[in-house]
Amino acid sequence: MKYHQINSALFVKNRRKFTAEMKPNSVAVFNSNDIYPVSADSTLPFAQHRDIFYLSGVDQEESILLLFPDAPYENQKEILFLKETNDHIAVWEGEKLSKERAFQVSGIRTVYWLQDFHKILNEMMTYADTMYINTNEHYRATVETETREARFVKWWKERYPAHNVAKSNPILQRIRSVKESEEIDLIQQACDITEKGFRRLLSFVKPNVTEYEIEAELIHEFIRNRSKGFAYTPIIASGNNANVLHYIENNQQCKADDLILLDVAAEYANYSSDMTRTIPVSGRYSERQKAVYNAVLRVKNEATKMLTPGTLWKQYHIEVGKIMTSELLGLGLIDKADVQNENPDWPAYKKYFMHGTSHHMGLDTHDYGLLHEPMKANMVFTVEPGIYIPAEGFGIRLEDNVVVQEKGEPFNLMRNIPIEVDEIESLMNS
Repeated sequence: MKYHQINSALFVKNRRKFTAEMKPNSVAVFNSNDIYPVSADSTLPFAQHRDIFYLSGVDQEESILLLFPDAPYENQKEILFLKETNDHIAVWEGEKLSKERAFQVSGIRTVYWLQDFHKILNEMMTYADTMYINTNEHYRATVETETREARFVKWWKERYPAHNVAKSNPILQRIRSVKESEEIDLIQQACDITEKGFRRLLSFVKPNVTEYEIEAELIHEFIRNRSKGFAYTPIIASGNNANVLHYIENNQQCKADDLILLDVAAEYANYSSDMTRTIPVSGRYSERQKAVYNAVLRVKNEATKMLTPGTLWKQYHIEVGKIMTSELLGLGLIDKADVQNENPDWPAYKKYFMHGTSHHMGLDTHDYGLLHEPMKANMVFTVEPGIYIPAEGFGIRLEDNVVVQEKGEPFNLMRNIPIEVDEIESLMNS
């Protein structure tokens, strides 16, 4: 890992929150992700399953966490299982967690090697009535590959058919969506790294630079600041490419007088940031570009104010739509007749702003959070309105990451990243 070690107190708190919601006399098991093969002996870089990381801080493959708060013995209440390390593995793959190091990372004292898992689980199941299985129930999830977690669930159901089954995900959706102060600090670090990358770009971008050269500048700055890299696949979309919402080819030349939509951000310690800025290739916005840009900025600023405790996500988006409608009328992109005759299921503004304004973020870029429940203090959201005008050859999106506060306006974790037209133009021409 590149990041500084996280204090294990965070993971101790996270486990307490989870076990407090478990049914009496129940066991929960969490598996690390697989290392996914590409071809021959090639693999994708390992990325830890966010749930086991959230509960233990363990950032290593072939790891298992077992929680049994009502276990008959103290040393059975929290158990980590790790791939056994040795000198040979250290030479070929680098250092893996020892039992002592695992305790330092997680705060869990009972650590076994992985080969003991089935024997110990069998003992735990003789005491327990219910098993918590960990399924992916995120509203955006599309899973076509059988995961290590899914294989375990299938095996467990066959091995222990007489036990009751409960789900971990509803508990995790709630507790992961409300961040501890340590988590907000880690997201802030990711945002600060993103800021460094963005500021680097403002002096780099010129006519005829390529989108992939911009990507290279960003990854350089992210990694040199202890990030593993991009929190998600970067979108570096010049000209009309910005009107493709998930444009990721990043292979075109940036032409004079065009805009570049940059949806790019760093991760830090597995925590995401999520930023979008739209900058002029030539260092100056045209009057039309500036008018649309400032309209998007006004929507973002007003939408941010609405992210307060008690707000319902669905109603929030309806209210943001009203603000966007007003701005589009002012820009001449829609007229009153468009609004009067609009389809309630697809309002007139959706022609130019077709995606949502906000989503939860944290360990995942689209993080856990139950959208039908009211917002709470210390939830972290993106705010990302956009206006996309293919007929005019550009699209503009602006995005910050904010923390819902108990009282007052949300706290902007990207408050130091340039966003005003004058500041961006000044930095690009200094």
